[in-house]
Amino acid sequence: MPESPEGLLARLSAAGIAHRVTRHPAVFTVAESQSLRGTLEGGHTKNLFLKPKSGPYLLIVLEEERQVSVNALGRAVGAGRVSFADAAALMEHLGVEPGSVTPFGMVNAAPGAVRVVFDKHLVEGVPLINVHPLTNTATVTIAPQDLLGFLRSCGHAPELLDVDSV
Repeated sequence: MPESPEGLLARLSAAGIAHRVTRHPAVFTVAESQSLRGTLEGGHTKNLFLKPKSGPYLLIVLEEERQVSVNALGRAVGAGRVSFADAAALMEHLGVEPGSVTPFGMVNAAPGAVRVVFDKHLVEGVPLINVHPLTNTATVTIAPQDLLGFLRSCGHAPELLDVDSV
């Protein structure tokens, strides 16, 4: 059974990780989420769940305005040609529906089944980032390093990619 949003938030609190939760109507796209900008400080993300021809799935976490070819991203991380994963794979590996893709989905991924790759400039360029807590009806504001540390505690090895070089 995948982790619930409430369970995820409880895990963050139990780990002593500072975070703020903002509840809001469902948002399915970056464009829809931009209506929340006045209430959410920090960097905003877009998340791409990709399937390479072979090897583990990829979860790429980018700054929301970043424009880059998914195949260029695939090549940059050594995965070659990639395509968007389907909804069944998204639910199987991250435990979320389309529109709710988030790095917190890694709590549901078996170690090694999904590589999570962050835009280096997003992680190093802002003190806070905003991501969904397994649902698109809320946003968690968290320090990037705390998010990376949480993912490591779940058995994952977040990677950083200089997307400017892609």
